[in-house]
Amino acid sequence: MTSTSVSPAPAPESESNSISRVFGVLFNPKATFQSIVRRPTWWLPIVLLVVLAMVVVGIFDKRGGWPAYLQKQMASNSRFQQLSPQQQQRQMAVALKYTPPFVYGEVAIAIPVVIVVIAAILLAMFNLLHGTQIKFKTALSIASYAWVPGIISSLLGIVIISLKDPATVDLQNIVVANASAFIASDAARWKVMLLSSIDIFTFWEMFLLAIGFGVAAPRKLTTGKAFVSIFVVWLIWVVVKVGATAAFS
Repeated sequence: MTSTSVSPAPAPESESNSISRVFGVLFNPKATFQSIVRRPTWWLPIVLLVVLAMVVVGIFDKRGGWPAYLQKQMASNSRFQQLSPQQQQRQMAVALKYTPPFVYGEVAIAIPVVIVVIAAILLAMFNLLHGTQIKFKTALSIASYAWVPGIISSLLGIVIISLKDPATVDLQNIVVANASAFIASDAARWKVMLLSSIDIFTFWEMFLLAIGFGVAAPRKLTTGKAFVSIFVVWLIWVVVKVGATAAFS
């Protein structure tokens, strides 16, 4: 009598391959987030986002985009306009010296910090207000992969900066996939900030967050309920940043 052993079925690719998850959240988000909830991973999307953002800034720097960009920023600053021409020149020289390294550092630090903060805020909201029992690692993994549309935005940004005159590129709004496309370029900064917040990629990321957290706590959350909660958090953030921009510009 011979005995046979049955080998366990191999895990689906999305279960074990972080790269396939990056594509999965774009084309099959629910199944991919189910995999992420079962085995949370978070590092690859963050690394890709940081690297591509650094490439965007690097190309912009290499093509000499800083002078025109900073001049536009200063032109919309009422305090800068009150300075004498000599003071404006000195402030512009300082900005040209320190802004590029600052932006590189900001990109490297801000992207992971923002994702961690968003994960923590949504985790607290869903656990405290909706009674879910999601763990932080799961929340961080959901937030990381929900930001994958940012990879597409960065790739488009690389193409745009490589082809267009850098003097015509707004480094903070390279891919104009938002409502700021419908206002004049010299509009008040708070208006630009408000309309640029109504962004296709932002809402895509919010929708992915809603799917992910809905999958993580199906008894407590639906995708629709999760999206409404996330939308409220986003709305509060937009009001705060637009108000601050209006007050200090």
